[in-house]
Amino acid sequence: MKAAIYRAAVATLLFGAVAAPSQAETIEVTIDRLVYTPAEIAAKVGDEVEWINKDALVHTATVKGGAEVMLPAKKSGRLQLQRPGSFDYICRYHPNMKGHITVQP
Repeated sequence: MKAAIYRAAVATLLFGAVAAPSQAETIEVTIDRLVYTPAEIAAKVGDEVEWINKDALVHTATVKGGAEVMLPAKKSGRLQLQRPGSFDYICRYHPNMKGHITVQP
């Protein structure tokens, strides 16, 4: 009996705490002339960010110590947001390019 209660508690912690919103959204960020637009976005856990690179240069969306999305010239890349928090990101090749994501639970 105790083992079953323990397994149920562990399952609730592992799966209940990270459940994605019922209607996840895709948030588009355009890269044009070395600028992320919009530079600041708000999202929820489970949403996806799609960066659309309109430049003729390769870019990244890089969170220090976290995720990095490679963005080839004239292509796009996506990242599903897994946890709440506030994250600054840059282009690894062009560090003057800056963006910010606020992710709500």
